[in-house]
Amino acid sequence: MSAASARLSGVRLYLISDASPPGGLIRLLEAAVRGGVDMFQLREKNFADSALLEAAASCARTCSRLGVPFIVNDRADIALAAHADGVHLGQDDLPVGAARALLGPAAIIGLSTHSREQIDAAGISTVIDTNLNGLFLMTQAALAVMKRGSTIVNNLSIAAERVFPGLAAYNASKHGALGFTNTLREELRPKGIRVIALMTGATDTAIWNTLWPNAPRRKMMSPETIAGTVVHALLLPDNATVEKIVMMPTVGTL
Repeated sequence: MSAASARLSGVRLYLISDASPPGGLIRLLEAAVRGGVDMFQLREKNFADSALLEAAASCARTCSRLGVPFIVNDRADIALAAHADGVHLGQDDLPVGAARALLGPAAIIGLSTHSREQIDAAGISTVIDTNLNGLFLMTQAALAVMKRGSTIVNNLSIAAERVFPGLAAYNASKHGALGFTNTLREELRPKGIRVIALMTGATDTAIWNTLWPNAPRRKMMSPETIAGTVVHALLLPDNATVEKIVMMPTVGTL
């Protein structure tokens, strides 16, 4: 579960308000939280940027003090400057991927949809953002502190090499992540940083409680088995590199 998903998992009552409600914005917000609101969105269409930023920053401070997530409507730039927890975008606003690049992997990003086609497109964007764009951004941040002799292990899934019907976006994101990993390996060879693509099949972890509660978990690999293989690859001498680790349950694809 992502940091944003974890913050949203407990949200039950979500308040949206403009910046000028009767009685004042902060007074309304404090009363709403006392009454059970556990997330707030500032939706203001008429303020100049400076006034909107001032209102958003005040909301961000208040929501932080009260322990509830705060997001800004439409404006990822205002959300960033105000230290909000995220942004809610419309179809004509900044693309989700661009907002994610601006706000970072932990930000809450919502998107308005008005048709099945828009819902499908949003779902595809989320998968690509999580599995490919997120990998790129995290790697970019990590490289700034990595030294010669370091190793990057990208956990990609067996879907990076095989395809699963009905999961086109997932397959595409994992194939893209493998392409990124292979390119990264060649770019980092001169710097002495090794890059391993880890591609595993079904592994007995808690994710199956949600994805497939009745999955045949006894047929799956254990996390310890995979970890042991990765550790072995990490302990090789500097003049040897395991470029890809492909592991599957003995029974094959479940």
